[in-house]
Amino acid sequence: MTNIPLIMPDPPVHDSLEEEQLYRKRHQAAAFRAFGLLGYDEGVAGHMSVRDPIDTDTFWVNPFGRNFAMMRVSDLLQVDQTGTVVHGTGIVNAAAFAIHSAIHEARPDIVAAVHTHSPAGRAWSTLGRLLDPITQDACTFYDDHAVYGPYKGGVLDQSEGDEIAQAIGTGKAAILANHGLLTAGPTVDAAAYWFIAMERSCRVQLDAEAAGTPLLIDPELARATGGSARTGWFCFQPWYERMLAEQPGFLE
Repeated sequence: MTNIPLIMPDPPVHDSLEEEQLYRKRHQAAAFRAFGLLGYDEGVAGHMSVRDPIDTDTFWVNPFGRNFAMMRVSDLLQVDQTGTVVHGTGIVNAAAFAIHSAIHEARPDIVAAVHTHSPAGRAWSTLGRLLDPITQDACTFYDDHAVYGPYKGGVLDQSEGDEIAQAIGTGKAAILANHGLLTAGPTVDAAAYWFIAMERSCRVQLDAEAAGTPLLIDPELARATGGSARTGWFCFQPWYERMLAEQPGFLE
């Protein structure tokens, strides 16, 4: 029997920083549309930031109050490290700034960070526990996520943003106790896909534990199965293609 090698493409390399900037913003807007389709919006809560490749001390974020399902490239706000909007029109969510400015400052390797009040993530966050490696998909987060708590109310204080950044450490995700999920990655695509995968892993574990006691995958195997940044990027591409086909308005 012949083993077929796993061949996976790499993220594109652009000829200019301007092209990279447009790529990031398009994929950020597409991720918001996908999140809207998945029902991750909850009133005005939730935000996603993407580091600007030209002015790396700034990041792009959704305007406060804009529905995920309606997001366009032109809606995104470029914000500096003081919280000032340097490009775009709209209001910056104070919680978004407190969390994302801290993460981008603490993790220069991070391009994007995602936090929403998705249903299963909120439910799992009330348990104050890490996810267990009970499925192949959940292994994406094995030894690579943290729990931040206890809950202190809405994140409006910069010091709490710093604490969240410290809690996530070098990992790809954090469970914010009694609050929800947060993912971070070296591409907006990876951060977005990891959020989708984590939300679904929360749902699966909640369902599995309601039915019985799930079997755990061996730690060494779980660690080896964990998803790479390239895998995270690639796994979001079907979502991008779907949004491009069904909702091309995000490109505006």
